[in-house]
This record gives sequence, C-alpha cells and structure tokens, in this order.
Amino acid sequence: MAPTPTPVRHRRRPRPALLATAATAVAALAATLLAWPGTDRADAAPAAFAHPGVTVSKGQLDFTREKVNTGAQPWKGAFDQMMGSKYASLSRAPKPRAIVECGSYSNPNYGCTDEREDAIAAYTTALAWYITRDEKYAKKSIELMDAWSGTIKDHTNSNAPLQTGWAGSSWPKAAEIIKHTYTGTWANSGRFSTMLRNVYLPKIINGSNSNGNWELSMMEAAVGISVFLEDKASYDKAMAKFRTRTAAYVYLPADGALPKTVPSQNLDTREKIVKYWQGQGTFVAGLTQETCRDFTHTGYGISAIAHVAETSRIQGQDLYGTDVGERLQHALGFQAKYELGEAPPSWLCKGSVHRGLGPITEVGYNALHNRLGVPMANTERLTGQNRPAGSNNLFVAWETLTHGDNPR
Repeated sequence: MAPTPTPVRHRRRPRPALLATAATAVAALAATLLAWPGTDRADAAPAAFAHPGVTVSKGQLDFTREKVNTGAQPWKGAFDQMMGSKYASLSRAPKPRAIVECGSYSNPNYGCTDEREDAIAAYTTALAWYITRDEKYAKKSIELMDAWSGTIKDHTNSNAPLQTGWAGSSWPKAAEIIKHTYTGTWANSGRFSTMLRNVYLPKIINGSNSNGNWELSMMEAAVGISVFLEDKASYDKAMAKFRTRTAAYVYLPADGALPKTVPSQNLDTREKIVKYWQGQGTFVAGLTQETCRDFTHTGYGISAIAHVAETSRIQGQDLYGTDVGERLQHALGFQAKYELGEAPPSWLCKGSVHRGLGPITEVGYNALHNRLGVPMANTERLTGQNRPAGSNNLFVAWETLTHGDNPR
C-alpha cells in the first residue's frame, strides 16, 4: 500500500470532500484487484525478460543436455524418441501458406496440420541443436521459421483463433532457443518477429468465449510471443486473461457453490453454468469445465496452464504459489485418477468419462511435486507410466526430455 500522506494542517477539508477522496481511493484499489487476480502481481511482466524463456530455460536445457550426453535415463530415451520422430528430420520440407484456413475440427484443413507440425519441427530441431551442437539442426529450425515468416498473412475460418494459439505456442519456443543460443546467423529473425506481432498476436490477444481450452492455449501463445518480442504490455494483458480463465476452468471449493466465470460470457445463473460445464452440476476440487466433455480437450487446457506457469517462473515470477498452482495440482490429480482407470462415480459425468489426457503431466508434476514437494500420487503414477512423453502433434512436445525430474 502507498504510504499515508502527511496531513495538511493549515486548512481543514470539508467532510464531504474527504469522503469523496476516500471513495475514489477505494474504487481505484478495487479496480486494481479486479484487474489482477491475486494481489502479489505474480503475473506482471518482469523488469527484464529472461532468454531463452518460453516454457524451457537455459538452465533446464543445460541439465537436459548433460543427462543425454551421459546416457542417463529417462532423458536419453526421451531424446532418442525425439530424434527418431518425423519432427527431427533434416530432410523435412516446410509447407507454408499465405492463408491458413481451419474450420471446426480442422475441416476444412488448408495448411492447419502443416503449420502446427512445421512449428513443432522448428522447436524439435532447435532442441536437437542445443543438445547435439550440430548446427545442421539449427539451420533446419531457421529454415522452417523463415519459410513461414516469409509467407503467412492470416488465419481464417472458425478455428482460426485456436489454430493461431496452437502454432503460436510452438514458434516462440523454437525462436527463443535459436535467437539466444545459436552462435551462427539468423538473418530473418526480424521478419519472424514481425510475423508474430502482426499475424499471430492480434488473432489471440483478445481471448475467446469458446470452451476454456481455446483461451488458455491462446494465452499460452500470447505470453510466449510477448516474451520473444519483449512486449510487456501484451504480456500483462495475456496474463490477466490467463488468470481469469484459469480460475474459471478449474474448480476449487474456495470458489463457492458454483465455479468462477469469465464476465464477458454472462454465465449469470446456475443453469447456464451447469450447461457450460457439460451438464455437470456437482463440483469438486480439480474438476474442469471440460472434464465431462472429454479428457483430451481437458488435457489441452491443463497443459496450457502448466506452460504459462512455467514461463512465468522462468521470468522470475511465482504463479505456482498462487491459486494457479493449486488449481493445476488438483486438475492433474483429479484427471489422473480416472485416466489411470478408476471408474467414475455416478455423479461425475453421469458415470462415464472419455479418457485420453495426452502427454501433458511432466511440466506441472515437476514444478509442483519435485520442486515444491506437493504430494501428487496419481499424477506421479501416470507420469511414470507415460514416459517418455512424446507429442500431441498440436502444441505439446518432448516434455520428459525437457522437464522430467529437472531441478533447474
């Protein structure tokens, strides 16, 4: 809080003026609290951005490289898995398009898969460069990024915001590694920055009122792009939306009888909220807005939450110490229990769940359990069972390699 101002003694203000001043101060404080969930400002842009700093840090990359080069497990097995994938191929030819058109469930699919997979390939080859120091991989990553930055103009059709979020989550991860660790040249790095700023950021920064995984993935991309561009204003805007959406995506008992909502969605009755939560009317810790839709889309949302929290940590903040960490912990544990095969009770999704969470537990598990010591038995079991975690071919890739038991 600001220090109390020294009283003015030579003239007494009329009482109504004092009350008006106090009311103005209270209103300003209330506006601040509403704009920034949590008074710690753990979501604010850092004074100086850390690089590489999108989901994976230089310290984490160094730890991974050391483990792979000594043949230690699970990192060596995860590295071999990555290098054996199509995304690490040095013969990969990029397939950029000026207009990427993606309808619902990628129908039509005009460049949607090509864009997402080229972005993952750029990240994969950037990782390969860092671990092997073979500059052929750095040059391949640059080739992929240059092909798209010299071509793409827009994303269109109904899935455009989500598509932009998915591809836009992978591009800055690749670019951060190349720009800040590769000792060769990247002549078109400025053009790549312009692509992120003019083609990607405007499509995602204002969020979405669709299912929560959309906005969470879009804010993951917006945060990552903001780090690469060192854009504090867009970082703060994306983080504010992320905090609001995370609170509205994962339920905690402290939220009250009903889940929190995103104001712009006007979910102002229990009936509307239950419908938006896929018909689920009983709320328990860790339940998500899409649990009763299917675990695959739920996994997208949980993964994005973990990625943003990890990027924030690298940038010197502590979202894991806020409600974001608590929601992530419970979301992972709740979904993991049923993903492992436990039969759902009758009150949950009418007694039936659609499993398929995906390779999304490593980042959150490592941060919460390994670093912070939070007990997470279900998530631990699922994480170990799924190692090495591969890619979901959308925006998640190689997280046993980069985050598995990584103390950095």
